[in-house]
Amino acid sequence: MIALTINNQEVTVSEGSTVATAIFASDAESFRRSVSGEPRFPLCGMGICFECRVTINGVKHQKSCQILAENGMQIETE
Repeated sequence: MIALTINNQEVTVSEGSTVATAIFASDAESFRRSVSGEPRFPLCGMGICFECRVTINGVKHQKSCQILAENGMQIETE
């Protein structure tokens, strides 16, 4: 198991989980917001739709469905 922080909440997931899986396991209300403010969530799960973009360790617009969660990661959804 590994621990990471999502929106200031510590979340524990199995090693080998994607960041998207960790976000689903957290209390996050959405992954990001559309230009009009609507909550957005992953559609494809394979990096094509870009709906899963989040900030990981200070780097914006990272595709959470394509990145494996690492111990100590800092994730911010929008």
